[in-house]
Parts: sequence; C-alpha cells; structure tokens
Amino acid sequence: MSAGFLLYRDTYLDSVVQLSGTRAMREVPGVDWAAVAMATEANLETLEKEGFDPAGWAGAGPGDLFLAVRADSAEVVEAAQDAGRAAAFSPREATTTGVAEPDPRTLAEAVARQASSNVAVVSVPGDYAALETHQALGAGLDVLLFSDNVSLHDEIALKTRAAGLGRLVMGPGAGTAMLGRTCLGFANVVAPLTDRVGAVGVVAAAGTGAQEVAALLDRWGVGVTHVVGLGGRDLGARVGGPMGRLAVRTMAADPATDAILLVSKPPDPDVARSVVAEAGDTPLVAALIGMDEPLDGASVVQVPTLEAGALAVLGVLGRGAPDPSAGLRARVETAIADLDPGRTLVRGLYSGGTLCYESLVVLSRVLGPVWSNTPLDKALAVPAPASSHVCLDLGEEEYTQGRPHPMIDPEARLEHLRAQGADPEVAAIVLDVVLGYGAHPDPAGELAGECARIVAGGGRVVVYVLGTEGDPQGLEDQRRAFLDAGCVVTETAARAALAAAAIARRDPAIAELGASGWAP
Repeated sequence: MSAGFLLYRDTYLDSVVQLSGTRAMREVPGVDWAAVAMATEANLETLEKEGFDPAGWAGAGPGDLFLAVRADSAEVVEAAQDAGRAAAFSPREATTTGVAEPDPRTLAEAVARQASSNVAVVSVPGDYAALETHQALGAGLDVLLFSDNVSLHDEIALKTRAAGLGRLVMGPGAGTAMLGRTCLGFANVVAPLTDRVGAVGVVAAAGTGAQEVAALLDRWGVGVTHVVGLGGRDLGARVGGPMGRLAVRTMAADPATDAILLVSKPPDPDVARSVVAEAGDTPLVAALIGMDEPLDGASVVQVPTLEAGALAVLGVLGRGAPDPSAGLRARVETAIADLDPGRTLVRGLYSGGTLCYESLVVLSRVLGPVWSNTPLDKALAVPAPASSHVCLDLGEEEYTQGRPHPMIDPEARLEHLRAQGADPEVAAIVLDVVLGYGAHPDPAGELAGECARIVAGGGRVVVYVLGTEGDPQGLEDQRRAFLDAGCVVTETAARAALAAAAIARRDPAIAELGASGWAP
C-alpha cells in the first residue's frame, strides 16, 4: 500500500469543491482512502488515524488545504492526486479579453465585481462564518449560511440583526434553498409555475425535509415558488424563530404564493405558533414531524409526516390527492412470500437526516423501539442490543469526518449495506436516494448492484428515490435501476418506512396505513 500527501499553504476551497475533489480521487481504481480537505484540527486527527505521517503537515492550520490518498501503488496515488487537483482546481473562466481573472479574495471585492448580487452563500469554517455573514448583511445581501459549527450565540446575534434589516439568514448548516428557480446547495429542479396548478412556498428547518416536500409537490403537479431553509435551531426556544417568521410573512405577502408549507422536526410550540401566525389569511400546512402537541388557536393544518404535509397542501388548494400507497401492498406481498422466518428486523441506512428522523417516528409507532445515532429518545442511542431495529443517519459528523457526505459519495453506505445484507436476522434494509444538484451523478449505479446481491441472498431492500423529473440524474432511470435490482421502490420516504415494517411483520396492510392522511 502506498500513500501520498500534498499540502497547499494559504489555500481555501469551498466545502462542496473539497468534496468534489475527494470524490474524484476515490473514483480512481485502486484507491483505498482519499480526501481533499482543510487542515483543521479534526481533519488532521483523521489523517493521523488513517496512518499518515504528522510530519507532513507540521505547522499547517485551517487556512491550508491538503490532498491525501492511500492506494494500491505509487502509480495509483499519482493518478488519484492528478484527478483530485483537476476537480479541485478547475481552470477559471476567461474574461472577454481572454485573460483569466483572479477570484475575489473578499466579499467586498465580489460585490464590487457583481453589483447586482442579492444573496451570499457563506461556506467557510465555522470560526469565520459569523464575520463573513455580518459583512454580507452589511452589504445588503440575504445569506445562505452553509457552514456548520457556528455558535448559538453567533446565530442569535446574526438573526437578530438580519430581522431588523429585513434580510434572511438561512442557516447555519442550511444546505438547501431555492429562491425563485435558483437552486442553492442541495436542491431539486422543479417545473416552471406555468406548467403547474397552484403555487406553494416551503419554509423548512430541515434540509432533506424541504427537498422531500418540494419534490412531492412537483411530482404531483403543484408549483413551488421558493424553498427557504432556516437551519435546524431557528424554531427552537433559544433562537426564537426570527427567520421563520420573516420567511412566512414574506411568502404570505407574495401574490404568486397560494399556500405555505412549514417543515420541521418538533419545534418549540410557542415559537411555532408565532411563526404560523405570520401567514395571516394565506393557507398554511405545518408538517411537524412527530410532534403530537397541537398548535391550539392557530389557523393551520398540522400533520406529523412529510408525506402528509404534501397531501394536506393539495387539500387546501382544492386538488385531488394521489394515493402514495397505490400498488405497494402487492409488492410487499411478493417480497414476503419466500422470506426466511428468521428475518424480522429493519435497518435504515439514511443519507438525509430529516428522512431518518421521519423514519424513526413512523417505525417506532409500528414496530416499537428503534435505535439510532440520532434517536427519538436518548435511551435508544446506538450501539443497539442484539436483534434490534436500527436506523442510522450516515450524514452525521461521526460518519463524515474525513470522507464525503453520503449524498455525494455512496461509499460509506456501501460498507453498511454489505454488513446489514449479510445479517441473517435482517428482513428489510431501507435506503433513501437523494437526487438533484450537489448529489452523486448516478447513485443507483453505485448502490443497485449491492442491493441485487442482498435480494439474491434472501434479504429485502426498500428504496425511496427523492427527486423530480428535472433532476440531472433522471428520476425514472434511477427508480428503474433499483426495480431491476429487485428492490421495493416507494412513492414517498414515509411509505418506505411503512413498507419495511410491513415486510418485517409479514403484514402487507401496514404498507397502506394512512393512505389518506397517515395515522397508524
């Protein structure tokens, strides 16, 4: 085994570009491990754990970039480094004079070069993110704050200032937004409003939750005007919902928006009431995943899953709702027909944190306790006892240190998929496959082969593909690849969890629960 390490002093790359470089290196045949990343303390610790010599990064800090690769041979190392450099340092577009223009080094330089800008995307290490966001607000910009590890104190200060300016700070940790038809971060391509009936604005304190409802609405013929990501803490008691209120108020005043869909894991009830009150006379549906406490006195339709939220929006718009369970019972019956009686467990391997959380809510109400790295109850935190139901959010930090997010690179899930597929007690493995901008260009090409091997070996795989017809990966092509692999493919993420539970319990009726408003 050979290793290579390159350090670029005083070189910063956006995290999405870093992930692109990492993926390019890992796709080179013969590569065992690789990363393009900033030399933060956590990343350097990961390098040392992977066996790289600390002497190679002596004196390096978070403003320095490294390319590290471990491979079968020195030739493969060199090829991987070439691929990583090509992806990370792609040539800049030339100006009309034919001379490449250097990148702006400050936000002020960027605004001066493109004075019509009205949104800044901030994706720098968390220690620097608050300062950059304050500068963007001072320049009159709304902000998508992609960065994680921003302190609660800084978030409150940023959002208090933004609210006073009438500006949005989406985040921190906001990976999804669509303003007009402009996608930011991880986002799906929705059809023009002229091709749809009705128009909905999405306000979400949950990234893949926002993607799920936007994709469902688009697939069911409803237009989507905007998707505003709030960050996971905005609707909590300490932050208090300032951006949630501003986003709902702004969408309610937008004549192009007929209804609003609010998406969140359980928020603070009082904060949620203050947010939905901003809708005024505009119909609002609150998909508050797993929240049982009603928003008393609020003029709002409240539902506990993302699927139910999209269906409820169709209802308030006066449109007929599809049945997301149509045909699923028959597919489940086929899946359990010759399933070994010793297979009784469900294992969820998720790339989307919100989809994992929704699955925990659904499965726990049908199967009982479900263990997780992001559990509903801290007593159910992994490691789980033997013979337990388990759902993992593989996008959490413990699984992504030193490697790309599973939406970008399926490799981390393949390892877990092989392990769970080999467990003779596992009846059904659940996978979410997220399409759209930022996601892997062909996730089915990476995952479907292993799914087929699991099915051939006696296990079952339930797959939900989150995407739209406009997504670059091709929604139907991705779905077809998993169907051809023998998987049970569902219409919604919640329906995938129910199908897996139905297989584990040998009860096809479970797959049809809540066909007109989820309520096991």
